[in-house]
Amino acid sequence: MSLKAPPSPAATGGGRGGRAPRPVSRRSGLARLGPLPWIAPVILLILFVVVWPVVELVRTSFLNISISGKVRGSAGTDKYKKLFEETDLGSVLIWTVIWTVVVVAFTMLISLALAQLFNQKFPGRTITRWALIAPWAASVLMTAIGFKWMLNQTAGVLNTVMIDLGLIDGPQDWLGESSTAWPWMMAVAIFVSLPFTTYTLLAGLQTIPGEVYEASRIDGAGTWQTYRYITLPMLRPAFLIGVVINLINVFNSFPIIWAMTQGGPGYDTSTSMVFMYKLKETDIGESAAMSVVNFALVVVLVLIFLKVSRWNEED
Repeated sequence: MSLKAPPSPAATGGGRGGRAPRPVSRRSGLARLGPLPWIAPVILLILFVVVWPVVELVRTSFLNISISGKVRGSAGTDKYKKLFEETDLGSVLIWTVIWTVVVVAFTMLISLALAQLFNQKFPGRTITRWALIAPWAASVLMTAIGFKWMLNQTAGVLNTVMIDLGLIDGPQDWLGESSTAWPWMMAVAIFVSLPFTTYTLLAGLQTIPGEVYEASRIDGAGTWQTYRYITLPMLRPAFLIGVVINLINVFNSFPIIWAMTQGGPGYDTSTSMVFMYKLKETDIGESAAMSVVNFALVVVLVLIFLKVSRWNEED
């Protein structure tokens, strides 16, 4: 009778000396990619919506294109030379900066006050909060046209009321002169910018813990001291978001100016966006060059603000 020895551990893959090979997991392959599979659609969307149009814009600014849209070859830097030789470009850029700074500054100041008001408890707070959404919900173009009718020289309600009250002797052409058109357009731009900015700051105020204010009262801090040393520093992230988004939106604002004055008379009430739109009627390549300049300017404005505000530093 023969006895068979049991198989050795090495032959069966058992024991400490050897282990059975494990199948390669597909999951480990995906793990090496990290979050890339999840953010890839967003990256592709950004490339398609942002990067590709910018590349096409820069490419177009170096082409010679007819009014009908036919490409007639390369223009080199001729379109940029022609753009910077425009006599009205300097004043347009100055007014663009003034327009952006004034509208954003007043929007942030008024929104700070409104956000502080809506953060308090008072009768009718819910109704007033809903009412503030109205300028945001309405079309910007529709709002601008409404103000244009109100400021009309012959049938505008503003002239009618002011004449009846004896404030002016006769009807005024409020949008016919740049000295009066700019303040009114700025007022409309501030009006339509308030809802978003106010709610952004209100959301920031509501994240501040109540215990912080209670501690400040125990320490004997006054209202102004509490607002200056507690509220404003803790509101900084929301404030920065509001300023950056408003800088971009106001700089690129087109419907308000176009609907109210179309940038006229001449270029007296034109920003760089309206100036760019008007250039396309005579030279598409020059208009594209102005668009590249606009893109560079808004990037510079945002970077300057972020540098001055020290956005990445914590108090």
